[in-house]
Amino acid sequence: MGSGEKVFVYEDLVKHKDRNDCWLLISGKVYNVTQFLEDHPGGDEVLLAASGKDATDDFEDVGHSDDAREQMQKYYIGEVDATTIPARRMYKAQTSTAATQQEEPGFLFKIIQFLVPLLILGFAFGLQFLGKKEKTET
Repeated sequence: MGSGEKVFVYEDLVKHKDRNDCWLLISGKVYNVTQFLEDHPGGDEVLLAASGKDATDDFEDVGHSDDAREQMQKYYIGEVDATTIPARRMYKAQTSTAATQQEEPGFLFKIIQFLVPLLILGFAFGLQFLGKKEKTET
């Protein structure tokens, strides 16, 4: 980091997340992309959704070209103090009984889907058998 670069705290960065003032944090660098919103190939909503947080994963997941990475430099306004960035929350899979309760109705539904047509088929054969039996008696 050069001596002339501005250093922002994360709390300041999250305040800039609307159409009139949009900053992105990508790989520890802060970009003011307000002027780029209308020109972004993916639309302004993509940038607005990534503002107010660390957008590094969002940016990298898209797979931007080298030209896009070079174009970012004209929107660069400084860096963020890494000590002010909150720790990332990791997604923890739910292991409660609610997940197992959702599987049970699915199993029951599959059994019913199998049994109902069999019952209808059995009933139809029974009626046909009774109809033939009545014809032979008369």
